[in-house]
Amino acid sequence: MSAELSATPAQAKWLSEVQPLPVLILSSVALLIIGVVMISSASMDIAAATMGNSYHYVIRQLVFAVLGCVLALVAVNVPIAWWERSGWLLLGVGLLVLVLVLTPLGRTVNGSTRWIPFGLFNVQVSEVAKLCLIAYLAGYVVRRRDELLNTWAGFLKPLAVLGVASALLVIQPDFGATVVLVTAAAGMIFLSGVRLSRFVPLIGILVGIGAVLIVTQPYRLKRVVSYLDPWKDQFDTGYQLTQSLIAFGRGEWSGVGLGNSIQKLFFLPEAHTDFIFAIIAEEFGLLGSLFVLGLFTVLVVTGFVIARRAEKADMPFAACFSYGITLLIGLQAGINMAVSTGLLPTKGLTLPLVSYGGSSLLVSCVLIGILARVEMEKLDKEKQNAEQTGSRRKKRGAV
Repeated sequence: MSAELSATPAQAKWLSEVQPLPVLILSSVALLIIGVVMISSASMDIAAATMGNSYHYVIRQLVFAVLGCVLALVAVNVPIAWWERSGWLLLGVGLLVLVLVLTPLGRTVNGSTRWIPFGLFNVQVSEVAKLCLIAYLAGYVVRRRDELLNTWAGFLKPLAVLGVASALLVIQPDFGATVVLVTAAAGMIFLSGVRLSRFVPLIGILVGIGAVLIVTQPYRLKRVVSYLDPWKDQFDTGYQLTQSLIAFGRGEWSGVGLGNSIQKLFFLPEAHTDFIFAIIAEEFGLLGSLFVLGLFTVLVVTGFVIARRAEKADMPFAACFSYGITLLIGLQAGINMAVSTGLLPTKGLTLPLVSYGGSSLLVSCVLIGILARVEMEKLDKEKQNAEQTGSRRKKRGAV
């Protein structure tokens, strides 16, 4: 049941008057600020030891935050129609960067080749590819809606594109990005109206492929085993997760205070990137963790509201694109926090807008900018419709 139906008349009126655009901006900016503050806390010691400058990571994050805000403003000024027209171009760009990273241009870190160096920073190609592929798939869903809903061929075509992209991601390897992309794309296709029964064989195939990928790669199998019982080998395969859980335990209700984390002092690997949520929990406790979780919930719900409003305003591509973007943000945030708390096996996924990382931050800001553009175009369309209605009424009155 919708909020409007379950709420009292006064509550329904209040809900209808709440505009998602300021909520989207406020929640995004709050997460961005929290990210800069927490990176300054979590990275100073490791930056001093490895880079010779305690402020190395936080300065770079500030630069990326500023660039991200600029890119968000650029995205706000790009018509949604451009993304729809450029579907094939974006598909080509997405697949191209996934191929290029596997050439000598790619940079390997910790056994994974996920980055292409660009001078002062590295671009994580999976972040760019996810945006490009979701834009292309949203266009496909709108263009081939009847074929997608009524034939297996129409349903399997976008899955073939996803299969190619997923294979390139797995080769890097980047299993986490593969899961986020495939799940977001499947969710977007499902929300377009495809019957759930179509997904049953797909889910079975994906589970089988996932099991094969885990069993055939020793490091993935170790992650699953350590996830099931991290304390069994807490100084080897379960080390990162146990240190993260210790951080949560030390935080208790209100935390040990900003800057007072012990786990960031070389105990918890990737404290300022993939496991920044554990440092938030240690320094601000359960209350701080719930606050961050609440901000992401508000952000994701707002994204779905924007998508639904666009759907009602007869903006099918904007609605589908918004659903895909919101799923990308929500899934990545949810998986990251679940990994930090031991609910999922360890994956190399950042916390959007919060973790250190230029590519993730810049693309996340672009995603927020696109959602804002969708809402702005929806409001403009409503305004134009109201003006046209008023003009017709005046003409009838004059007659």
